[in-house]
Amino acid sequence: MRLDPRVRLALYGVVAALFVTGAVWLVADQLKDTASSEAWQQLAATLLMCHGGAAMAMLMFLGALIPLHVVRAWRARKNRVTGTLMASLDAVLVATAFGLYYVASPTLRPWMSGLHIGFGLAMPLLFLVHVVTGRRRSAAANAIESQSS
Repeated sequence: MRLDPRVRLALYGVVAALFVTGAVWLVADQLKDTASSEAWQQLAATLLMCHGGAAMAMLMFLGALIPLHVVRAWRARKNRVTGTLMASLDAVLVATAFGLYYVASPTLRPWMSGLHIGFGLAMPLLFLVHVVTGRRRSAAANAIESQSS
């Protein structure tokens, strides 16, 4: 169920952009109340804008991945556990991002923020596990197939 190399590279780039902009925003957000607060506040705002743009690109990828990758892999019974975890994590990230942007509730906002940050920091690790697991299973299946031929 491997993606076209160009699509795969672009997807890896978007995932990396999301992680880097989110992680560096966390640092900038913590430092915006220091002596050089104006620079950190400016950086935090810019990073948040870039993170939102990368999130829009990721939403387009998710829409494309469902028929091209997810449905085909599910029907072929491939990498279902990590694939289901990836889809669930993506759903939580999308829902909490929506909530952070549109819900002004002072009660819900910290909860959504904590979930979004926690799942966002976990995303690259799960993404890596999903890719490596899929490649290993694919390589093992190809080895078995070539031995039987």
